[in-house]
Amino acid sequence: MTINEALRMIAGAMILISLYLAVTYSQQWLWFTAFIGVNLLQSAFTKWCLMMTILKKIGLKNG
Repeated sequence: MTINEALRMIAGAMILISLYLAVTYSQQWLWFTAFIGVNLLQSAFTKWCLMMTILKKIGLKNG
């Protein structure tokens, strides 16, 4: 698995989890969904993402 594949999988899973928590427990969990979206936008402009740095350190390869 490459860094890009893992990053997409993690982002998608986190969004789905936060939506589930918002529907099940509290709509305040939607702030977490917004946080993920803001981080994705930020990484598109700056070309830097903390999760990509973490995935590189655990040994995943660039795509």
